[in-house]
Amino acid sequence: MLRELSSAPLVAWGNAWLSGQAGLDDAVDAVERRTGPHVVDAPAGAGLPFEPGAPLRAALAELRAAGLTAFRLCLPVPGDPLGLVGTAELNMAAIEAREAVLVRVADRQLGLVPREDRRGSSYVGVCWTPYPAADTTPEYIQLAEAEYRLNLAVRECTALFGRVDDIAPWGPEVAQALADLRDADRAPTDGLAPGFPQRAHRLAALADRLAVVVRLADVSGGRGLSASQMEARRTALGLLDRAVRRARIAAYTAVVPG
Repeated sequence: MLRELSSAPLVAWGNAWLSGQAGLDDAVDAVERRTGPHVVDAPAGAGLPFEPGAPLRAALAELRAAGLTAFRLCLPVPGDPLGLVGTAELNMAAIEAREAVLVRVADRQLGLVPREDRRGSSYVGVCWTPYPAADTTPEYIQLAEAEYRLNLAVRECTALFGRVDDIAPWGPEVAQALADLRDADRAPTDGLAPGFPQRAHRLAALADRLAVVVRLADVSGGRGLSASQMEARRTALGLLDRAVRRARIAAYTAVVPG
């Protein structure tokens, strides 16, 4: 599983490119800025118009010529395949990675699942593996509904996280992540692209920061808590995690061509 989310920027910038809000070069540069070079695999028999290991820029150009019209974001976890529409092979790979991108190419749909691509001691990038996907449009999540549910989840978790100034037991990394929430409305996310509404920028910024809180809190493991406190903690983090994932999907797919 990649530490840095790769699917969300690809969806946002890919759709901006398809809708004419960004050029292909700008879109690929934005996607690769945080996670290094991206390549796309092409398994034998997949019928894809590029060679295995094609650079992302070349693969997208070929897919566009073949009828690429839309990108959609999937952020599944075990028991909650959010954004996925099958097949079983795609679902299994995406749930393991906890992210994927659905792409509409002419009369079919593909799922792209990322993994870390390491070569030698210095090259670190992302490799996308294509899988067949069901020809179904995933649930559309409205910005307003996702924002409401995220704010509600934050309020429900207030007792867990406490005040930002009183969370020493969580450790300095969680403390900093929570402190960063104070500036979430003003600090833009670098994953969204031109053409997105301001509400999407605001929701993405908040959801991206809360995702960091969820990840760091989960890593901390709740050391020193009682069994009942651990259960309450797991419940609260689960509620917040689902709200964060829905909010990210709503924000990063707020602009989908067609």
